[in-house]
Amino acid sequence: MGNSDKKSDKKPAGKSAGKSGARKQQVYTLVVQIGRKDGDGLPKKATGAALMCYASGVDEAEAVRETVAILKQADTAPLDVTGYGTLAEREAEGHEVGDDERALMQRAAEENAVIVAQMTPFFDDPA
Repeated sequence: MGNSDKKSDKKPAGKSAGKSGARKQQVYTLVVQIGRKDGDGLPKKATGAALMCYASGVDEAEAVRETVAILKQADTAPLDVTGYGTLAEREAEGHEVGDDERALMQRAAEENAVIVAQMTPFFDDPA
């Protein structure tokens, strides 16, 4: 009957393994161009928009995938994504990053989320 006592010593698989192999989540700055779709919430005469997003991921590719998936769930039509890197990468390139932007990046990191920070609608030229 000594075997039954050992069951309580077992730890569940996965969570007890530690995080030594896990890669750290980072926040990436992305600009996503979206087209029109019914129910997208864009202004009536807009032809699309650019969305400035902060997205967490273990790499930029994951951040892009997560952002596109979230935007599709939100009834938008993502067309193109341009990545601008992490905060450290942007600073190394000489980008000025303000406190508001840093706060949104921090929120994306803490919540493991995609934050849409700005939306700029596109309109046809009246020419």
